Amino acid sequence: MTALAISLPPSSHFIYIPVVFVLGIVLGFLFGARAARDEIALAQKKAAGREARMAERAARRAASAPDADK
Repeated sequence: MTALAISLPPSSHFIYIPVVFVLGIVLGFLFGARAARDEIALAQKKAAGREARMAERAARRAASAPDADK
C-alpha cells in the first residue's frame, strides 16, 4: 500500500499567493474608485442638465403666460 506523500508547498508559494492577493486588493480599490468617480460625474452632469431644462421651461412659461398686471 502506498502512502500519499504530503509535503509543504515550496517557498515561492508563500510569496506568490500573498503578492497576488494584495495586488488584487490594490487593483480592485483603484478600479472601484475610478468607477465611483465616473458615476458621481455622470450624476452631476444629469443634475445640471435637469436644472437647465427646468430653467428653460420656466423661462418659456413666463414668456408665454399673459401678464396678470394688465
